[in-house]
Amino acid sequence: MPDFHALEGKAVLSELKTRDSGLETDDARARLAEYGLNELKQEKKESKIMLFINQFRNFLIIILIAAAAVSFAIGEAMDALVIFVIVVINAIVGFGQEFRAEKALEALKKMTSASARVLRDGREAKIPAAELVPGDIVLLEAGDRVPADARLLEALELRVDEAALTGESLPVDKNSNAVRAIAPLADRIDMVYSGTVIVYGKATAVITATGMKTELGKIASMVQATEKEETPLQKKLEVVGKQLGLMILGICAVVFIVGMLRVGWTPEHISFMFLAAVSLAVAAIPEGLPAVVTMALALGTQRMARERAVIRKLPAVETLGSCDVICSDKTGTFTKNEMTVKRIYFDGRELEVTGSGYETDGAILDGGKTANLKELKGLEVMIRGGVLCNNASLEGGGMGDPTELALLVLGEKAEMGKRRLEDAHKRVHEVQFDSERKRMSTVNVCGGVRCVYTKGAAEIVLGLCDRIYKNGKAVKLTPDDRKKLVEKNNDLAKRALRVLGIAYREISLKEKDVEKDLVFLGMVGMIDPPREEVKGAVSLCRAAGIQVKMITGDHAVTASAIAREIGLPEGEVITGADLEKMSDNELKRRVEHISVFARVNPEHKLKIVAALKANGHIVAMTGDGVNDAPALKKADIGVAMGITGTEVTKEAGSMILMDDNFATIVSAVEEGRGIYDNIKKFIMFLLSCNIGEVLALFLGILLFPVKETILIPVQILWMNLVTDGAPALALGVDPKAQDVMKRPPRPAKDRIFSGLVLKNILLVGMVIAVGTLFVYWMYNPQFENEGSAKIKAETMAFTTMVLLELVNVFNCRSEKGSIFTVGFTKNRWLLIAVGFSLLLQAMVIYVPGLNTAFGTAPLDLYDWAIAGLIALSVLVAVELYKIYERTK
Repeated sequence: MPDFHALEGKAVLSELKTRDSGLETDDARARLAEYGLNELKQEKKESKIMLFINQFRNFLIIILIAAAAVSFAIGEAMDALVIFVIVVINAIVGFGQEFRAEKALEALKKMTSASARVLRDGREAKIPAAELVPGDIVLLEAGDRVPADARLLEALELRVDEAALTGESLPVDKNSNAVRAIAPLADRIDMVYSGTVIVYGKATAVITATGMKTELGKIASMVQATEKEETPLQKKLEVVGKQLGLMILGICAVVFIVGMLRVGWTPEHISFMFLAAVSLAVAAIPEGLPAVVTMALALGTQRMARERAVIRKLPAVETLGSCDVICSDKTGTFTKNEMTVKRIYFDGRELEVTGSGYETDGAILDGGKTANLKELKGLEVMIRGGVLCNNASLEGGGMGDPTELALLVLGEKAEMGKRRLEDAHKRVHEVQFDSERKRMSTVNVCGGVRCVYTKGAAEIVLGLCDRIYKNGKAVKLTPDDRKKLVEKNNDLAKRALRVLGIAYREISLKEKDVEKDLVFLGMVGMIDPPREEVKGAVSLCRAAGIQVKMITGDHAVTASAIAREIGLPEGEVITGADLEKMSDNELKRRVEHISVFARVNPEHKLKIVAALKANGHIVAMTGDGVNDAPALKKADIGVAMGITGTEVTKEAGSMILMDDNFATIVSAVEEGRGIYDNIKKFIMFLLSCNIGEVLALFLGILLFPVKETILIPVQILWMNLVTDGAPALALGVDPKAQDVMKRPPRPAKDRIFSGLVLKNILLVGMVIAVGTLFVYWMYNPQFENEGSAKIKAETMAFTTMVLLELVNVFNCRSEKGSIFTVGFTKNRWLLIAVGFSLLLQAMVIYVPGLNTAFGTAPLDLYDWAIAGLIALSVLVAVELYKIYERTK
């Protein structure tokens, strides 16, 4: 496709084989058959059945299903049912997430116009936007959404809001003059693009691209082409699942073979040892892991919803907690996307204006004190001029050009509201704004006096003036005055302020040329300012070891100024043009030290995110415009703005900030880190207990001359329910550690099985195994294979192991911290869960019928005291080990 923005209008018409009177109907019909409908296409999706089946393609899930089948076959229907229910619920949750996740293209479709005004057969006609073809002549005016990419042929005072596509914070002035072929998307002022909005003026344009060939369509293609990647948590749990599955299957095979070698290969012993090995496998497999992870993430989403953050995909909470880079758009994210007057230059002094956005709270300060407008009469006239020479309105949240809205807000802060002023100063004439004239003027009448008010680019307005307001009166404008005003204009511009000059004079009824011999009143400097809470949020991110990078379509000077205000590190500013010249390797090397990327296109954002991920970072990307959607999907987590964000962005993101507040991200980071800690606690608890069970049975077979294991299969399965149930789930709601936001982010390659966790698991496993075997030996020193002594020994071993595991749950509340520091009572759900598990254990010992089914004998207080004391050994052992680790 040629660079239509670099061609003159006639050349564009020739290239597209059309004319300024439009296409003939037959030609348009033929082109529609060739190019297809002007709509965004969607890739073929997997069927709902396949989406559901895919939820079971997990190594640990497959082992669980097999374990459930074997449990059912050996008569343990209840255990099989529990495992089956957990697996199915997990699959349903995953299916629901994926089914809702791919709506981005549907949202993009909604952004296209429903109809368009075109010239067909030389006459104006209204047709469905989907039937537009390249070569169609389309008519546009204020309020229209551009239906397809088009080259302007005629433009009258045209301004287009392209924020959703390019990130430009202000409406862009457009004209029909060709630009350079290498001009970036945001600088192609002779083009209008699908999905953008005409905010002012009217135009005639020729369609150059439709459907997937438009810039919006290219974004849709990028969204399609961007592969979904597993979150860090999903990757780690997948690895854990495979490691556990293989380890457990291997250990159970060894237990079965060694057991048979010890007791003999008789049919009776084969049956028993096979059941024992299968029971051990069921007990050792952490079937509660999917449930605990899902529950921990779901509870996190509920807490985040109360903090004004909506999580669309459960793993997003944990992922944000592990991210070490946040890439954020500027407009609407760091800033409010509302122009605000921050400085006034009047009569040789610079005044400060407080407040932000379109909120009318604020004041005009002169030397830190509220300015007295009655004393500064010229300032009062200046503000009045900005309000009267204005076509915007603050009603309904603000309608009109952002710079004009900023002047109305300034008027409200000076108690000079537009409605009251217009009632007293009736407008009788207007000279409209023109992108070439760069100014606007109105004539207003008050008390029989006619005044012209002019506002526009400061250097243009200054050129129309021969006087200046000084010391309460209009005096001659000297060359020295002009020089100082030009210097001040440049000074304000360097601070990334958009500068407007305001002038006025009284005129007679007969005067026709009203824009001459004006009195220069002063200048206002305005900017889309940072949100007040952003600086603190950026500071907190940096304290937590998280880099913050600004990626915006706005100008480099503006981006740099905002970056300084919010506390981003000083450094070079890279533009989209710079990125085009960089190789992937060079970007990977330099991206670590760049905080601000300006004038970037959607593909640049993808390139930046890819470079960061290639360097091993876990990346969060925030955004609100259509141009952000591909990068949000490519990032580890996409954070969309709920108020200013487009539907496309919301559907592409994993999390939506309902208040568009960057500070909310900090809360999400804290929540995510806490959730990961709790998942790690659960895994540490579960595996240390399961290793203890496996070691106890394995060592029992090796050490004791008995023909059966020290625990019978039903007891092993019961422990799985009592300890892996409520206590493990309660760890999922453990309160966050106080230092959670003072730690650096976890490395991307950080494993759940870190050296410390693995040592803890092995230590606890050995203590549980030794304690259980010691009790069994105490109560059955002769290793009798039947009778009351054997039953009592099995009951004590069974109960001691349960108590050891219930005490161990408190150890797991902190990886290094002492339980006496963490506190026993801060998690009341854990206390309730442990109490409930003790009650269940007592039931299988004392309730008639249950004790027969579980092969247990009643225990007295002495027995419970022995079991309790041995259970405390795991607490002592882990506390000593933690002291050792803390003093290393």
